[in-house]
Amino acid sequence: MTPYPGMLKEWRKRRRMSQLDLAVEAEVSARHISFLETGRSRPSLDMILHLSEVMNLPVETRNQMMRAEGFAPRFAATPIDDSAMSPIRDAVEWTLQQHAPYPGMVLDQLWNVVMLNSGAQRLFKPLGISEGQSLLDLLTSPLMPELVENWPEVAHHTMLRLRAESANAGGIPALDAAARALSQQGRARSDATIGPTISTIYRFGGQRLSMFGTIAQFSTVTDVTLDDMKIELFFPADDQSAKFLRDLAHVAAN
Repeated sequence: MTPYPGMLKEWRKRRRMSQLDLAVEAEVSARHISFLETGRSRPSLDMILHLSEVMNLPVETRNQMMRAEGFAPRFAATPIDDSAMSPIRDAVEWTLQQHAPYPGMVLDQLWNVVMLNSGAQRLFKPLGISEGQSLLDLLTSPLMPELVENWPEVAHHTMLRLRAESANAGGIPALDAAARALSQQGRARSDATIGPTISTIYRFGGQRLSMFGTIAQFSTVTDVTLDDMKIELFFPADDQSAKFLRDLAHVAAN
């Protein structure tokens, strides 16, 4: 395990803060930050938590910093099916249900599928996407260039997202590997007609389905599981795509 002084210095640099920047934001002296980074001073538990909040560190990283200084970790990693998570689980399930017939899913930090609503199950099951499956496997498979009409553009922006998520968490090898694979296929558009969001345009037989997505995360998180969890909701980008999704739900119901 990396000692706390090294962790503090590394994360300060990741957040692109000088010792003075961190000191000002945390309302402590720059001398104290310097002493913490060289090991001349040892932090209290409150100081570890305070500096972590100032730098907006991942919850698990805060646990690691506490362990490095001999403190018990403060934040649990509660399974989503635990009784303590019941209000959270209810909120997530309500969100997914209300979003149907449009697709919605819940992903963990490694892009494993935690939950799917009925719209996502109907649409993505033929692609092998089910609860417990990793989207990274699909994204880096040879299927995507055939399935997605604008794959080079989608691959490029997905690669950027993977890199950002990995960097924010301090480096996640699985995300970095997927980003490298996508970087070989991705290409950004340079024309002036680019829209306000990048839609993914699927081809299902003779059908064309264009969707864009939105990502929701929990606020004021104090649990590792929730800190890593994302709710992804997909919306039709045109009337034709909206009709396709509604018709798909109608067929499944009859």
